[in-house]
Amino acid sequence: MSGRSGAGEDDGAALGRRLRDRDTSAAPAALNLIEDRSPRGREGAGALLAEVAPAALGHEAPAHLIGVTGPPGAGKSTLLSALVRCWRGGARTVAVLAVDPSSKRSGGSLLGDRARIEHDPHDGGVLIRSTAAGARLGGLAPPTRESVDALAAAFDVVVVETVGVGQSETDVEDVVDSVAVVVQPGSGDTLQFLKAGIMEVPDVLVVTKVDQGDVALRARRDLAAALGTLGSAGTPVVAVSSLPPPTGIEELVDALDGHRAALDVDEARPQARRLAALAEFQREHGECALRAVGGRRDAEAALAEQDRALNTPGLVAALEARMHAL
Repeated sequence: MSGRSGAGEDDGAALGRRLRDRDTSAAPAALNLIEDRSPRGREGAGALLAEVAPAALGHEAPAHLIGVTGPPGAGKSTLLSALVRCWRGGARTVAVLAVDPSSKRSGGSLLGDRARIEHDPHDGGVLIRSTAAGARLGGLAPPTRESVDALAAAFDVVVVETVGVGQSETDVEDVVDSVAVVVQPGSGDTLQFLKAGIMEVPDVLVVTKVDQGDVALRARRDLAAALGTLGSAGTPVVAVSSLPPPTGIEELVDALDGHRAALDVDEARPQARRLAALAEFQREHGECALRAVGGRRDAEAALAEQDRALNTPGLVAALEARMHAL
């Protein structure tokens, strides 16, 4: 591969082909390119993403895309350390994108969450990467979404760990197949989640620190009851302890796998890409542009007519073409 600074279109396409061939060693360079927001970097990233799009793969990317979210201190990083060990024990390759608050000065990730996720740094089957949230605290910046698309072609499991919990945290739903919301016992999070609408987000609820005994069991019962009031009584509530010896981790993996197995990925992912494209188009061009393409309903209808295998940038381009044609 070329050693030129600021990889160009050819370099991006080559990285994309390596990811498409499930070469996980191409992932760090691919993420560096995606995070390069210069015109040359965007050109290279576009070529990379085209190589790993469903149109190039011939199908949806094989990875199980998982969102892990929850308030600070809930034990997400400790939980992910145990999950990574479990997945690797089953010979699955794993990539984790830890979304950090952004430094206002540098724009880079601030907390470096990957330092808190234990893994073997010499294991080529694991990638842990911190990525900045950008200006949208609690949400997902475009480079994170693009990174997920790139990694999904090469890894068996791709995890997006998001910072905090708030209404914007529902962004992760549009990016992943399965969402796990992590709660620590005795924190009062159940009421806060109900107020914020977060209880409608999870496909699996995780109660950490079950070693605390009755308070953890009570939190599990309260969450199950809260889900029942929302008509989501079938959502699994898994109690885990990441302290040695860890408990509940295999049950959690089974719950996540069960959700993925029941999901119609060929239907869910194109719809998620359409929603992401509409949001990105609106962020980039504003409300006036949305009105110019006929409003949200007409924009959604126009996107539904596009090739289901188009990636998000391709769908955004389709809306932009519609905007200029009208």
